[in-house]
Amino acid sequence: MRVVTQLSTGGPEVLEIGEAEIPEPLPTEIRVRVAAAGVNPVDWKTRAGAGMAAVLGPPPFTLGWDVAGTVDAVGTGVTRFAVGDSVFGMPWFPRQAGAYAEFVTAPSRHFAHRPARLSEQAAAALPLAGLTAWQCLVDIADVQPGQRVLVHAAAGGVGHLAVQIAKARGAYVIGTASGAKHNLLHDLGIDEAVDYRTEPFEKAVDPVDVVFDLIGGEVAQRSLDVLHPDGRLICLPSAASSAAMAAAADRGLRATGMLVEPDGDGLEDLARLVDERRLRVLVSETFPLERAAVAHRAGEMGRTTGKLVLTI
Repeated sequence: MRVVTQLSTGGPEVLEIGEAEIPEPLPTEIRVRVAAAGVNPVDWKTRAGAGMAAVLGPPPFTLGWDVAGTVDAVGTGVTRFAVGDSVFGMPWFPRQAGAYAEFVTAPSRHFAHRPARLSEQAAAALPLAGLTAWQCLVDIADVQPGQRVLVHAAAGGVGHLAVQIAKARGAYVIGTASGAKHNLLHDLGIDEAVDYRTEPFEKAVDPVDVVFDLIGGEVAQRSLDVLHPDGRLICLPSAASSAAMAAAADRGLRATGMLVEPDGDGLEDLARLVDERRLRVLVSETFPLERAAVAHRAGEMGRTTGKLVLTI
């Protein structure tokens, strides 16, 4: 089978097409013929030697954790899926899943049935970003109706999903984004959009119950100024927000980092929102597998609205 591999860490140019044996599913695993694979910031960070590179070990390795495709084979003990089912998932994270390939094997409970309303490309864009937003806003923050939620980078891959998940939970949602993206955010249901380029968000936003910060650094620290005393700041990436979490502790405020986990139940919750027309997945651009390096270059520019996807 074709895979995207790399023999060293470095820039996008280290990504190349290679060949590998088609894997066989172990008991409780399924094999998925991959139709599309999402591209996430952790992918290009790992490619460069940061991200999950320490988990994967030295190259060669194959990137990717977002998968959508068709069940091709099932291992002993699998009851959730049958050959021919359309599925999507985020297998193995943060261990190697190898989603930039024609086939993937993983435990069946790392997947869910693909919603009929989602194309394979959109389904591949949902798992990692969607589970990140779901686990932060639902599992950690337990967002409730009427609470005020501030989402930084609200039009990005995780942010645009977080806006919709918070709205589905009944929250009043505020988001930061450049002015050119405000119409999109209002279309997604946001209540207030703040242009971070024209005004400091901490002067424009009244106190909130939850800040979901997808930027880190000084943005995370400034976010403490708009947090209710009993509110919660969730910082991603956590490694970029250690100073903010320390500052929060000094002020008696709650700040939390997290790392997303495989979660079949969470995927089913996301699929339910899609079926109920309360969650849309925005795909900015698709690339064939052979152009994975081009996709990484596009992502590293930091201007993507929604998600980037590889098609196989």
